[in-house]
Amino acid sequence: MKKFFVVALISLALATLAHAQQPTPQPAQPTAQAQAQAPAAPPESHEYAPLQERELGYKNWTFKRAASGDPVNLRDWARGKKLVLVVYFAPWCRNWKLEAPVLTRLYQKYSDAGLDIVAVSDYGTSDEIRTYFDEHPAPYTVVVESDSHDAREKTEHYGYRKQTGDTRKWGSPYNVFLDPLHLNQKGDVLAPKVWVANGELVERDAERFIRERLGLPAEDRIED
Repeated sequence: MKKFFVVALISLALATLAHAQQPTPQPAQPTAQAQAQAPAAPPESHEYAPLQERELGYKNWTFKRAASGDPVNLRDWARGKKLVLVVYFAPWCRNWKLEAPVLTRLYQKYSDAGLDIVAVSDYGTSDEIRTYFDEHPAPYTVVVESDSHDAREKTEHYGYRKQTGDTRKWGSPYNVFLDPLHLNQKGDVLAPKVWVANGELVERDAERFIRERLGLPAEDRIED
């Protein structure tokens, strides 16, 4: 009987040792095919809009520079330039922040050929304007039309958007191209007809438009 118990204890010990030496199962790693099929992170949500020529009755304005407070009169500022882009924006707006690098690239590439840009801030406080441009300095002029959310339906910007069918709540960014050679030299209305985009510019299309208006030859390939 004693011999039986000894044999049993030895067998139990051997079984326990064998189990302990077995490798711990590892979780299955995803295959390359499974990784390729995994959903990608959602892309940034743009609000692209095509350029369209519209009868707008765009008015002359005088706004203050965001940095210095000095007045800028659009008619005087545009004199001598070949093409002007007026872009309305809210400094806190995500879509403005997506378009701003595009404007910088266009300005840097075509300012010597006669393009100039003036960005008109709306619905953002002076602190919001300063914070944005301290981090992202603009090579072009920045002025202020309004400085609070309460002004949304009181600005010229809002009125133009309604005329051109922009249904967005804030309309940022909103792009207006002007031809300085055909601006009215007197009166409130600066340009009866303009080219507008009710949203972000499509960079490739905007660049083609700019080159055409500046009299530059078409590029063989324009980057998206």
